[in-house]
Amino acid sequence: MKEKVKTVIDAVRPMLQADGGDVELIEVTDDGIVKLRLTGACGSCPMSTYTLRMGIEKRLRAAVPEIIGVEQVF
Repeated sequence: MKEKVKTVIDAVRPMLQADGGDVELIEVTDDGIVKLRLTGACGSCPMSTYTLRMGIEKRLRAAVPEIIGVEQVF
Protein backbone atom coordinates (compact mmCIF):
# COMPACT_ATOMS: atom_id res chain seq x y z
CA MET A 1 0.00 0.00 0.00
CA LYS A 2 2.86 2.40 0.81
CA GLU A 3 4.25 2.14 -2.72
CA LYS A 4 0.85 2.98 -4.22
CA VAL A 5 0.65 6.02 -1.94
CA LYS A 6 4.14 7.13 -3.00
CA THR A 7 3.13 6.86 -6.66
CA VAL A 8 0.10 9.12 -6.14
CA ILE A 9 2.13 11.63 -4.14
CA ASP A 10 4.78 11.72 -6.86
CA ALA A 11 2.03 12.55 -9.37
CA VAL A 12 0.68 15.39 -7.21
CA ARG A 13 4.08 16.79 -6.20
CA PRO A 14 4.76 18.81 -9.42
CA MET A 15 1.56 20.83 -8.90
CA LEU A 16 2.61 21.71 -5.37
CA GLN A 17 6.15 22.52 -6.44
CA ALA A 18 4.83 24.88 -9.13
CA ASP A 19 3.44 27.01 -6.28
CA GLY A 20 6.63 26.79 -4.17
CA GLY A 21 5.52 23.95 -1.94
CA ASP A 22 5.94 20.22 -1.57
CA VAL A 23 4.59 17.23 0.33
CA GLU A 24 6.44 14.71 2.47
CA LEU A 25 5.11 11.23 3.25
CA ILE A 26 5.57 10.62 6.97
CA GLU A 27 3.74 7.34 7.49
CA VAL A 28 1.11 4.95 6.19
CA THR A 29 -0.44 3.21 9.18
CA ASP A 30 -1.68 -0.36 9.19
CA ASP A 31 -5.25 0.88 9.56
CA GLY A 32 -5.12 2.97 6.37
CA ILE A 33 -4.24 6.45 7.61
CA VAL A 34 -1.74 8.42 5.53
CA LYS A 35 0.26 11.04 7.42
CA LEU A 36 1.68 13.86 5.32
CA ARG A 37 3.62 17.06 5.91
CA LEU A 38 3.09 19.98 3.57
CA THR A 39 6.30 21.98 3.23
CA GLY A 40 7.51 25.19 1.66
CA ALA A 41 4.77 27.60 0.65
CA CYS A 42 2.13 24.88 1.15
CA GLY A 43 3.12 24.42 4.80
CA SER A 44 2.09 27.95 5.76
CA CYS A 45 -0.66 28.55 3.22
CA PRO A 46 -4.14 29.27 4.63
CA MET A 47 -5.53 26.95 1.93
CA SER A 48 -3.34 23.99 2.98
CA THR A 49 -6.30 22.11 4.49
CA TYR A 50 -8.20 22.46 1.22
CA THR A 51 -5.13 21.28 -0.74
CA LEU A 52 -4.78 18.30 1.56
CA ARG A 53 -8.46 17.26 1.48
CA MET A 54 -9.63 18.13 -2.02
CA GLY A 55 -6.36 17.60 -3.84
CA ILE A 56 -4.20 14.96 -2.21
CA GLU A 57 -6.70 12.94 -0.15
CA LYS A 58 -9.23 12.76 -2.99
CA ARG A 59 -6.60 11.36 -5.37
CA LEU A 60 -5.20 8.96 -2.79
CA ARG A 61 -8.59 7.50 -1.91
CA ALA A 62 -9.47 7.08 -5.60
CA ALA A 63 -6.21 5.29 -6.40
CA VAL A 64 -5.81 3.34 -3.14
CA PRO A 65 -9.25 2.32 -1.81
CA GLU A 66 -7.68 0.90 1.38
CA ILE A 67 -6.94 4.45 2.54
CA ILE A 68 -9.32 5.50 5.32
CA GLY A 69 -8.09 9.08 5.64
CA VAL A 70 -5.25 11.56 5.43
CA GLU A 71 -3.80 13.53 8.34
CA GLN A 72 -1.55 16.54 8.20
CA VAL A 73 1.51 16.42 10.44
CA PHE A 74 3.11 19.72 11.45
